[in-house]
Amino acid sequence: MDQSILVVNCGSSSVKLALYRTTDTAAPIITALAERLGGEGARLRIEGEKSFSCEDAMDHSQALATFIEECQDYLQDLVAIGHRLVHGGEAFHESTLITDDSLAELEKVSVLAPLHNPMNLMGIRLCRELLPDLPNVAVFDTSFHQTMPAQAYLYGVPYDWYETHQVRRYGFHGTSYRYVSAETARRLNRPADDLNLIIAHLGNGCSACAIRQGQSVDSSMGLTPLEGLIMGTRSGDIDPGLLEHMMRESGSSMAELMTALNRNSGLLGLSGISNDMRTLLQHEAAGEPAAKRALDTFCFRVARQLAALSSNLSSTDAVVFTGGIGENSADIRRRILANWRNIQFRLNTALNQANGDESGRISETGTPLVLVIPTDEEQMIAQDTLKITGL
Repeated sequence: MDQSILVVNCGSSSVKLALYRTTDTAAPIITALAERLGGEGARLRIEGEKSFSCEDAMDHSQALATFIEECQDYLQDLVAIGHRLVHGGEAFHESTLITDDSLAELEKVSVLAPLHNPMNLMGIRLCRELLPDLPNVAVFDTSFHQTMPAQAYLYGVPYDWYETHQVRRYGFHGTSYRYVSAETARRLNRPADDLNLIIAHLGNGCSACAIRQGQSVDSSMGLTPLEGLIMGTRSGDIDPGLLEHMMRESGSSMAELMTALNRNSGLLGLSGISNDMRTLLQHEAAGEPAAKRALDTFCFRVARQLAALSSNLSSTDAVVFTGGIGENSADIRRRILANWRNIQFRLNTALNQANGDESGRISETGTPLVLVIPTDEEQMIAQDTLKITGL
């Protein structure tokens, strides 16, 4: 049997897994999703060359142990494990082999992504415990944005905050942008370093990125994944003075306000209904004004950010949508581009509804190019794991 690589993405209540053969990282042979972990209705689904499902009380460790037990025939030649890490801070500019020292360094970075990095690190520890003889590789969402110039990543705050506390804009979803920019170049049959792109990664977490000649030069996200676009439950950009105002007016603590901005804001907060785009579109179609309010605000803010990012580029070869919303919601794509009023985008209605032709194009021929390109972060993590481990 071929050697294999396991990709692990550990979230607060979920674990996503993908198993690749080292000879072919284009598509996984097995995928798994464990969700609602640590609560009622926890379940694990395994698909691909191995099929299995169960619903039972389980935590992250039990879910991973069950996956290993059920897929043991496919894991006999497992040679390495790759992990998604949201934040690498200033210490990690590229994917890296996990050692005791690097793990300790990553612990320090967790304060910058408190909703994500602690769970990512838990996944690493679980794999080291359950599969102790295998190397682990961390692949960072922030790495792709290390090419941003200082004028893009610095805040207008005392400079010693950056020098002493690493306060700067880092950008996220970098693994997705790296894949999508390379895939866009392949589909357009052009070198990646010859392309200027605006990419919108829209899912429960949302961000946008300006890519000039294959390199990230600006991103909507900042020090943490809270800055930028309105997201499923995250507020995106706010006036920092809002925090002082709400502490005074509501008596809320800083911790309570940060929880509200991370977990109770965004589409959920604006609508009071849901953070799920499909649910909100259904409520809007049924005439619910709160859903329309949330969607209109979301689309306007995305368009405004995309237009701002385009100022980094002398010309734009394509606007690209990716992520769960970006790849699947024709109506949201249409509404975002309609709000970008100084460029006359013309979508092909049939192609937009079909989420693109074979190249991903959804725009009319002869008009500014708009593409839909599905992302594949797991493939990038698998490839980096191969490269770092030298397999």
